[in-house]
Amino acid sequence: MVLRITRLVCLLGLLHGLVACTHVAPYERGRLAHPTMAVGPVSGPGESHMQAVHEGATGGSASAEGGCGCN
Repeated sequence: MVLRITRLVCLLGLLHGLVACTHVAPYERGRLAHPTMAVGPVSGPGESHMQAVHEGATGGSASAEGGCGCN
């Protein structure tokens, strides 16, 4: 019984991996891009900190921060 469940989970994982990735043509990327992912000016220190945490690294700013968000 456990072997059947394990095989089923592995099969479902394999099928998910096969259908999850697809080729996106260059002309389709603009339509699929979300506007919030665009790089733009950061308006305040809170957004600057959030962007630094999200990107995973900071440097060259006045404060010392870590990429994980724990100051």
